Amino acid sequence: MASENTSSLLQPQESVTRRKMSSGGATGPLLYAVFAAVLGMLQFGFNTGVINAPRQFIENFIKENYNVNSGTVFGVIVSIFAIGGMIGCPLASWIADKRGRKFALLANAAFGVVGAVFMGFSKVSSSLAMLIIGRFLIGINCGFATTASPTYVSEVAPVRLRGAFGTVNQLAVAFGLVGGQILGIDVVLGSNDGWPWLLGLAVIPSAVQCLMIPFAPESPRYLLLVQRDEEQARSVLTKIRGTSEIDDEIKDMHDEDRAEKQEEKFTILDLIRIKSLRTPLIIGIVMHLSQQLGGINAVLYYSSTIFINTGLNERDARLASIGVGSMLFIMALVSIPLMDRLGRRTLQLCGLGGMTLFSVLMTIAFFTYENNTTMSVFAVIFTLMYVGFFGVGPSSIPWMILSELFGQGARSAAVSVGALINWFANFIVGLSFIPLSTLLGNFVFLPFTILLIIFFAFTYFKLPETKNRTIEEVTALFKK
Repeated sequence: MASENTSSLLQPQESVTRRKMSSGGATGPLLYAVFAAVLGMLQFGFNTGVINAPRQFIENFIKENYNVNSGTVFGVIVSIFAIGGMIGCPLASWIADKRGRKFALLANAAFGVVGAVFMGFSKVSSSLAMLIIGRFLIGINCGFATTASPTYVSEVAPVRLRGAFGTVNQLAVAFGLVGGQILGIDVVLGSNDGWPWLLGLAVIPSAVQCLMIPFAPESPRYLLLVQRDEEQARSVLTKIRGTSEIDDEIKDMHDEDRAEKQEEKFTILDLIRIKSLRTPLIIGIVMHLSQQLGGINAVLYYSSTIFINTGLNERDARLASIGVGSMLFIMALVSIPLMDRLGRRTLQLCGLGGMTLFSVLMTIAFFTYENNTTMSVFAVIFTLMYVGFFGVGPSSIPWMILSELFGQGARSAAVSVGALINWFANFIVGLSFIPLSTLLGNFVFLPFTILLIIFFAFTYFKLPETKNRTIEEVTALFKK
């Protein structure tokens, strides 16, 4: 984006003042739109956490009906979710640009219903294929949501609330995660008869989204810059801002549009080829890698197994796993007001630093828990603190940062690449953790610790602060 934008020529105080005057607040229509969109992220959280508790019963189902290694097949069921996610990410980007953000969210919600039905009826049909296909389809649904929802939310949210609303995506993930874990305990649906219902409950978020999205507004940025319908964009913006004083925000979008016309529409290859785009792309990719290769999904997918290995019995391990989701939910709430006060960079550094410290302490606890009930308890506490620091920044910032580093012409491609990388790293961790645990034993978190140190250093030296800056001001940083 051209650095000579009108918006980027404003003095900083004048720019901030003008944005605050035109930003509006958290109006009813805006909250409705954001809630409808982030149901897809709730679906993502639910289907990430729900597979943990019923592992034993799913393996029993496999043993009863098929002469195969149930552990290996369960690993496929876990990891096929991420394969679907990798397909959903670029699909979301393409559909959102061709048919609009609202249509993309609605189509994906309908797709999620199909995936949930397949999983829910897999046992009664004695069909392992239905379970795997359903898990794959719901993976596509969730991968689609991780691209479409943050893009939509960032485009409807006012500048001064953009960070807070971006964090709502992670709040929805955490809520879905802890909900899936609670429903998976043995007295609810964590049983031999209940697990198909448990997986099939994924139909609810998608069904509710199908009902809500038709009444949500289209992204005003999409209407103005892609559809070229300024009248409709003004109408939507007035509604979701709760004020008719939207001229400055419309002007900001027009400035971005004029700057975009000075450059071509950017493809993924352009992001790699052009230095001013490549640098923020690399930053965004590393942020996504830090989220996954820091080891968080090893905890989310296999927390029950980890806690059993620290000396807890199976029932206590399931209850401790609920604490993992609860900690994520609590920290998502805590990080909402902090996101626009302390900034993305500060929270990301704080999160990565805390994860590094507690991954080391977890490793120490793994070596000392035998015949030591106190260290078994500390192993759980250290794991929960590790998850808590993940929730401070690394849980939500990677999903919002690429939307804040790129202009309209490159945003969808950049967000799609970041999400694709995220899902690929998710797949690697989900598939490799059990073999890695067998190979390294108590040192299983050591590779994650080393990577966390590298990610912390990269973030410290490379990630710029984006809070209270327009897209034009952020992109101008990479043109200097």
